[in-house]
Amino acid sequence: MTLTLPEPVIDALEAVDTDLARAIVRLAQSEMAKQPHPPAELAQFGARAVIVVNPTRTLERRTGVTLIPLPDGRALISFARSITPAHIELMLADALEDPELDGSDRAVFTAIEDILRSGRTTRGVSVEQRSIVVLETDRRAAAPARTLANGAAKPRRSASLPARIVNG
Repeated sequence: MTLTLPEPVIDALEAVDTDLARAIVRLAQSEMAKQPHPPAELAQFGARAVIVVNPTRTLERRTGVTLIPLPDGRALISFARSITPAHIELMLADALEDPELDGSDRAVFTAIEDILRSGRTTRGVSVEQRSIVVLETDRRAAAPARTLANGAAKPRRSASLPARIVNG
């Protein structure tokens, strides 16, 4: 696709990212985040798909999963190896029996449970557990400086994530 843009627009896009295509995608993602999404759905790439959800702290609290934010405002579900997709499906079913569960949380829980059940019961589909890499900052206040044998302070790396992560 060819796109013709005025020089000031190109300059503005390059301020977002030197790769104009990535700059356009980043700007579009912020607009896409404003669009309503189903409580949970499959994001498919080829023969594989992942569940993306509208983030809810209740899901993290009730199932022990960790939600990984996506640029469009939704999140991926990640969990420790000791938790299985079947275990999550069971915890969701238990939570859905609770009449105190908020309506928007109920919609997310129901949609995830439906996706997992469908994957488990559909011929030719398997539910697999995979690993992802997650960078997490240490939320504790600055730890005391470590010292070298000569008494000098040992340099520490910052506890913040890299300022720029390039999505390839």
